[in-house]
Amino acid sequence: MAGSGKGKGLEGVVAAETRISDVDGQKGRLYYAGYDIAELAEHATFEEVVYLLHHLELPTRAQLDETTATLRAESTLDDSLVQLVTSVAGQTGPMTALRTAVSAAAVHDPDGDDDSQEANLRKAYRLIAKTPQIVATYQRQRSGSDPVEPRRDLSIAGSFLHALTGKEPDPASARDFDVVLVLYADHTLNASTFAGRVAAATLADMYAGATAAVATLQGPLHGGAIEQVRYMLDEIGTPERAAEWVKQRLAQRQKIMGFGHRVYKTWDPRATVLREMAERLGKQLGDTHWYDIAARVQETVMEEKGLYPNVDFYTASVYSALGIPPDLYTTLFATSRMAGWTAHIREQYADNRLIRPDSTYIGPPPRSYQPLDARG
Repeated sequence: MAGSGKGKGLEGVVAAETRISDVDGQKGRLYYAGYDIAELAEHATFEEVVYLLHHLELPTRAQLDETTATLRAESTLDDSLVQLVTSVAGQTGPMTALRTAVSAAAVHDPDGDDDSQEANLRKAYRLIAKTPQIVATYQRQRSGSDPVEPRRDLSIAGSFLHALTGKEPDPASARDFDVVLVLYADHTLNASTFAGRVAAATLADMYAGATAAVATLQGPLHGGAIEQVRYMLDEIGTPERAAEWVKQRLAQRQKIMGFGHRVYKTWDPRATVLREMAERLGKQLGDTHWYDIAARVQETVMEEKGLYPNVDFYTASVYSALGIPPDLYTTLFATSRMAGWTAHIREQYADNRLIRPDSTYIGPPPRSYQPLDARG
């Protein structure tokens, strides 16, 4: 029986119940366990958000101190994992390296095959702590520099910037990156989170679920979109060329990266925060080049198509201002989203049912096997 196309890509299909995050696409609101993302971006640290996503409450001072201490203690990479990252750094791209390293990290987890709730929380925190260090180590090694050990006196954001550059991070830049981590930490049942939950639903371990999520994020229609936005800005070159470039693309029915969303029908609330950050960073650093091009692209797309920018659009300008190489952008998405992925995997384990959707067959009708020589 031919399918109607309804629910294609599972659009509109409720595949899970979750307490972790919620989106109001009509009003452009995102909530983590009931807290508005704009309020969290203004006031909370990424460490607070990690605790929130896993415990559904903001931490007390004592709980935050304990969580922060745990994350710092777990951030150091095993020597063999550093060697693995080093061995692939010059041979493959950042997301492939990250996918490989996340899977390999399971070998060194002291909880091994213990899949108790307590062990899985420890595994989750290890993944959250080690992911930024994997990314920084990869970048250092492929650029011919020695790895830099994580700093236990800095936030996750600050320690990452230090491990990436080998320099003391500017507090303002560290806070800006911290806000980006907060904004990207979770977003309901997006493709990578769903992939992680599907893996977890088979009772595959925490690392298998996280690896499935990283692999899914890699695609240009998901996490890879940020990198593609930067390449678009590079191609446009100057703000003066933006309007004509966009109009030509639209006339050719080509997609403008960073616009439109399957959920939001208005401004993505994260894009609002990132637009302000991109503008401010450009002014602070004396180079508004990236923001100026992006703002003109946004204006033209909204005039011509009525589409709103999504979270990826202005993130490219923020990362450009911070001097981060474009092909690392998606790994930074993973660095943040590991908090949400692992929270969803743990939630899946807690009330599990194998995820096995139906499909509608649209192939040939039933027919009989024909011998090889009789097939014309």
